[in-house]
Amino acid sequence: MGDPAGIGLDIVLAALAGGATLPPFVLIADPAAVADRMAALAIKLEPVVVDRASDAQRLTAGKIAILPIPCAAPVSPGRPDPANAAATIASIELAAELVHRGAASAVVTNPIAKHVLQSAGFAHPGHTEFLGELAKRFWGVTAEPVMMLAAPELRVVLATIHVALSRVPGLLTQDLIERTARTTLAALSRDFGVARPRLAVCGLNPHAGENGLMGTEDDAIIRPAVARLAAEGHDIKGPYPPDTLFHEAARARYDAVLAMYHDQGLIPLKTLAFDHGVNVTLGLPFVRTSPDHGTAFDIAGTGKASPTSFIAAMNLADDMAARRRGHVA
Repeated sequence: MGDPAGIGLDIVLAALAGGATLPPFVLIADPAAVADRMAALAIKLEPVVVDRASDAQRLTAGKIAILPIPCAAPVSPGRPDPANAAATIASIELAAELVHRGAASAVVTNPIAKHVLQSAGFAHPGHTEFLGELAKRFWGVTAEPVMMLAAPELRVVLATIHVALSRVPGLLTQDLIERTARTTLAALSRDFGVARPRLAVCGLNPHAGENGLMGTEDDAIIRPAVARLAAEGHDIKGPYPPDTLFHEAARARYDAVLAMYHDQGLIPLKTLAFDHGVNVTLGLPFVRTSPDHGTAFDIAGTGKASPTSFIAAMNLADDMAARRRGHVA
């Protein structure tokens, strides 16, 4: 569901109403909020409240399966209400639980508003970190989630995620870079079918430090991590100056980029694939994807939201789940 006041409901409904090719899915949401949003968008679908996720597979075109999670307060598009934060959180928890029980094959989350959830006591910086907690709760494993943004043009993973830029140099360690790279290389092979993954690594500083003239982190932290992984036989190179790593010719030389901080990786990804990028969480015992955009409260309920990224997230989740099952259509 995501934040019910955002465009999460809009893009699900628009994708179905537009005849998008999607795998069978169940929407975990407040049925009343779904009905109200359909009315606001003048979308004619038949909502079907179901008891089990598997019931979605028997529905015909023009219907949408809903597992009900009631909101505590009425939902008004564009007006997030902390009273509904518990329902947003519960929808994510239930989705993960369904996959753990084998009742679903993947989780696709819609955008949340972190400040809304945190005002209601949510203790995590965002989805990625919360999903790590759910891996521990349901699977009993300590996961170290890695955030990937994926599109046909580019895949980017992040060493640090939702932290202030001033904290990034202090958070970077050789161990962090190695762990993030290992998770990424394993996921490229298992979830994306890349036989021998090639990983390029961004430097932190301009010109990747220019031999220490513009910062020491590239030589002291990043380069040794890359060298160790390369010595183990992985196809990994860097650190490269970030400003030369994302043009078309450079992108042909790798399968993913490891960026040191949030905007270093997400600006080029969203420049190249703003409408169809997908947020993928690597390193989890379950498949999770999400549209690569936010709640867009300013256009919620107006019909202006594009479902393209949601459609891409659904289909990528289906592909990844099929690979994990060992058979790809």
